[in-house]
Amino acid sequence: MLSAKQHLLTALAAELEKLQSGAGARAAFESPKVAAHGDLACTAAMQLAKALQQNPRQLSETLRTALLATPAFERWVDAIDIAGPGFINIRLKDAAKQAVVHEVLQAADCFGQQPAKAGKVLVEFVSANPTGPLHVGHGRQAALGDAICNLLATQGEQVYREFYYNDAGVQIGTLATSTQLRAKGFKPGDAEWPEAAYNGDYIQDIANDFLAKKTVKSDDREFTGSGDVNDLDGMRLFAVAYLRHEQDLDLQAFDVKFDNYYLESSLYTSGKVDAAVQKLRDAGKTYEQDGALWLKSTDYGDDKDRVMRKGDGSYTYFVPDVAYHITKWERGFSRVVNIQGTDHHGTIARVRAGLQAANVGIPEGYPDYVLHTMVRVMRGGEEVKISKRAGSYVTLRDLIEWTSKDAVRFFLLSRKPDTEYIFDIDLALAQNNDNPVYYVQYAHARICSVLAAWREKDGGDTATLANADLSPLQSPQAHALMLALAKYPDMLTSAANDFAPHDVTFYLRDLASQYHSYYDAERILVDDPAVKQARLALVAATAQVLRNGLKVLGVSAPQKM
Repeated sequence: MLSAKQHLLTALAAELEKLQSGAGARAAFESPKVAAHGDLACTAAMQLAKALQQNPRQLSETLRTALLATPAFERWVDAIDIAGPGFINIRLKDAAKQAVVHEVLQAADCFGQQPAKAGKVLVEFVSANPTGPLHVGHGRQAALGDAICNLLATQGEQVYREFYYNDAGVQIGTLATSTQLRAKGFKPGDAEWPEAAYNGDYIQDIANDFLAKKTVKSDDREFTGSGDVNDLDGMRLFAVAYLRHEQDLDLQAFDVKFDNYYLESSLYTSGKVDAAVQKLRDAGKTYEQDGALWLKSTDYGDDKDRVMRKGDGSYTYFVPDVAYHITKWERGFSRVVNIQGTDHHGTIARVRAGLQAANVGIPEGYPDYVLHTMVRVMRGGEEVKISKRAGSYVTLRDLIEWTSKDAVRFFLLSRKPDTEYIFDIDLALAQNNDNPVYYVQYAHARICSVLAAWREKDGGDTATLANADLSPLQSPQAHALMLALAKYPDMLTSAANDFAPHDVTFYLRDLASQYHSYYDAERILVDDPAVKQARLALVAATAQVLRNGLKVLGVSAPQKM
């Protein structure tokens, strides 16, 4: 069907171009809102009618006649109906719809993917401070980042995953002080315990291991504790390494991997922060006032100018962000996507302003941002707020241990990022159709069971299904399922362009629903060999697309449940 659709689109573009120069570039098909109206819809006549000073319905009739005379429409289209003020509804021939089954089976894992593109894309996500375990908000960001990377890869992008963490600043000093107090025997609630200190039990674990002179190793560092309770700097380095290791374990449990870990501290030690500030000064985009250095960010649409360097000589937090993004550009990443919490919304304008003011060739709108809200966790109808491990929040590993990696990923991706999400533990554990990940995975497992029964009884070979005669696929349920399969590539492209992995979850739920409806309507392992082969080919193609979509989300496709 994809090939047929492309031929039809080319024919439509040519006919539109005849009506008005440049109109062919806007040729497009839509899915009718009501399935009974047809398989494809076109609103081009209504869009052109005003410019051509014609009645839209009459223009639709003219376009209909012209289209039906083209070889592509003669081959693939059964009928064209005009509805309302000028909607063009197209009904495809059975062969056009059936072709998608062969296309899926022949492309297999590559179905829906686009050819490789030039250029590199960097996606920065999670980027948690090394001051505690990853919480469920980090989990949402990890799921989003990984799925967006996978989506971009399906569109031929060269994707690079990066984790940026703030290993400098006040919060790291607080971590070191909290660990030292624990090592000295103090605990939350004691008079000596500062209000700003970290209270989780994990701080005691860090202190105990430091005093025991243990060695901790993470993906990017290794450090051995000195055991000296007065070694605050050593305790700081040990605590950061310890928590980086803990975060590695969280990410491993979630099956998320990064290509690089970028340290905020390196921006200072390498002189990149000072260099970025100097670029802004040289460009004439800064000024001194009240003992501080300011950026003229209002020149770039910000609501007010921003302080870069405070009176005490320290930089505000957006300055290293500007330096960091200049390094992204210098490393050859022409496109950058940052996935962050909605609390970062205020930094977007000032970071982009700083990048424009630096005058290093970075285009406007760089980088792209995807902002997400936090996650509430419910269990037994009540909100869960406390983790024994973290002390004040539910960790990502808690959520995985309570449910599963698959459930956490699918659930956290099932809503738009900027929509508040409530993670229902009880629903994630339910084995019924109300649980969306179970519903989709069960559809895949159900197909695998059918194929396994066929192989066992008939000695069937799945590879032979790619050449099956599909003409027996005539029922409305079969047609609906094939049309759903054909939507997968366009859905991927749209989801990638919009950074919208939730579209993949919606699509998979719809595809699973179409399969369950088909399974309930038609027996697959029938006696007639030709009918059986055709139906097996259809469900095998459905399983393939379910697998491909779940892989984009980082969710498994079990063969048995």
